[in-house]
Amino acid sequence: MRILIAGGHGKIALELTKLAAQRGDTVIGLVRNPDHVQDIRDLGGDATVVDLESASAEEVAATLAGADAAVFAAGAGPGSGLARKDSVDRAASTLLADAAVVAGVKRLVQISSTGIDRADDPGVDEVFAAYLRAKGAAEQDLRARDLEWTILRPGRLTDDPPTGKVALTAEALGGDVTRADVAAVVLALLDEPRTAGRTLELVNGDTAVPDAVSALL
Repeated sequence: MRILIAGGHGKIALELTKLAAQRGDTVIGLVRNPDHVQDIRDLGGDATVVDLESASAEEVAATLAGADAAVFAAGAGPGSGLARKDSVDRAASTLLADAAVVAGVKRLVQISSTGIDRADDPGVDEVFAAYLRAKGAAEQDLRARDLEWTILRPGRLTDDPPTGKVALTAEALGGDVTRADVAAVVLALLDEPRTAGRTLELVNGDTAVPDAVSALL
């Protein structure tokens, strides 16, 4: 499988690159910083320098040529302000979907966030609320497209070692999940086209990743 990852130097993306390359997939990460290219190559993937906040759909589509699937794993990250929550977490996701349409790449997995409906709750930090709204808007945009999309909403992310055990459902879940386990689930979802059209919540749990994906079908 040839997989393109937007946000290729993010922690989940690097875990996904490692897993996919180990089994023989071709992985291309889109990165903004040229200094990050070698990090991806060291894991067995390759990288293309593209700024998702300024590129056109046609430019991104050129990087998608020949791909079997795309993954949106980009994020503005902690410490970024309100504007970048929109320009990365929403607009860059929309850009990738636009590019997928142009390139004729149908399969797309979007890494979103749990708690989308909490944006207007009392006490939610302004920047975090903007992040949730941006993720929600990106989800809404993707659902309206004629693509084979799957939306994955992980719980609170940790850098703990992978457990290989998760809870993966369409119902809201509360809890943590390791970034490595998120990557494993993304790869399993890419392998199973029958998960297209689903919005899924993910935390660590008691079910092995392959079984958790199979149970959805």
